[in-house]
Amino acid sequence: MEELDVNVSSSEGFGVAEKIVLLTFISAVILMAILGNLLVMVAVCRDRQLRKIKTNYFIVSLAFADLLVSVLVMPFGAIELVQDNWIYGEMFCLVRTSLDVLLTTASILHLCCISLDRYYAICCQPLVYRNKMTPLRIAVMLGGCWVIPTFISFLPIMQGWNSIGIIDLIQQRQFNKASNSTYCIFMVNKPYAITCSVVAFYFPFLLMVLAYYRIYVTAREHARQIRVLQRAGTPADSRHQPDQHSTHRMKTETKAAKTLCIIMGCFCLCWAPFFVTNIVDPFINYTVPGKLWTAFLWLGYINSGLNPFLYAFLNKSFRRAFLIILCCGDERYRRPSILGQTVPCSTTTINGSTHVLRVRATAKYVFQKTALHSERIHLLLWRAEPTRTEEEMTGDPLRCNHPQLARR
Repeated sequence: MEELDVNVSSSEGFGVAEKIVLLTFISAVILMAILGNLLVMVAVCRDRQLRKIKTNYFIVSLAFADLLVSVLVMPFGAIELVQDNWIYGEMFCLVRTSLDVLLTTASILHLCCISLDRYYAICCQPLVYRNKMTPLRIAVMLGGCWVIPTFISFLPIMQGWNSIGIIDLIQQRQFNKASNSTYCIFMVNKPYAITCSVVAFYFPFLLMVLAYYRIYVTAREHARQIRVLQRAGTPADSRHQPDQHSTHRMKTETKAAKTLCIIMGCFCLCWAPFFVTNIVDPFINYTVPGKLWTAFLWLGYINSGLNPFLYAFLNKSFRRAFLIILCCGDERYRRPSILGQTVPCSTTTINGSTHVLRVRATAKYVFQKTALHSERIHLLLWRAEPTRTEEEMTGDPLRCNHPQLARR
């Protein structure tokens, strides 16, 4: 067993060419994570409309956690990886490892909270959402995202609970006699591996799968209701024409499904390899190669750079805020008016007062309304707060464009 440990430890170094490639790739990941998460935080701070959306509190806190990962965790890991040596001492190794576990777990828990927030927003009635996602409950959820990880990071790591029973093995791997190098080794025993993996990954992953599955089912149900509304509003003489709105519905439904697949796919791709290995390794006598560990760990770090793109850059409101920031407040990207087109109406004057005789919504207006419903299927995935009705987003459907009534 001792001979195996020495062989594993002494084969961890990278060649010069590998180090150059690693340094270039890691620098790009760190830069992408820092700029992306900073942009998200600045956008919410500067845009009043974004601050009104409850989901964005989770997104900002997520961006802050990912920003700390890219500033406090990734650079030191990159230096050790490239130099093949840890030069900051044993105590800072424990601090850096604790920050690693704390911040990455906090990031994952934020993703879980975002999925629950969207579940309540899309799958429940607006009143239920407002009762569930109160400011106090949001504050408790955000606090939990930061407090819970401390119980599997600083507390057990500083107390050495994760190394009980494997101290000798850790000491062997911390020092390489052949190259006279020291490493910041983080190894865990079986109880800690199971507890940490369940809290940091498997339980949040299960909640995310259930929440996004229900969101997808609800989106399909909305699409079915849209078909009924379209058939009811289609004039008899136009039903032979190509169903352009059905095509739009299918595209929107497909886009919503792809969005959910991208979210879950990126999360699983980035973190599943690490946490599967984290549980398996203690049960196979810690024989997983060090390079494989490093690859899986940095794959998880990449998730901190992807989150701004998945949860903010795909949102039209965020994209508009980003363009305003990057283009120094260019007026072309300002938010347009929420009032939409008006519908024609006829009026008459009786005793000097103007009255609406009849308001007729044409087939075109009906289709505009159904198209709006279809668009909201995807919109709610990113603006998961049912704070405005269709009338508020497009203008009152009974709002008349008659000049005399407009002055009223």
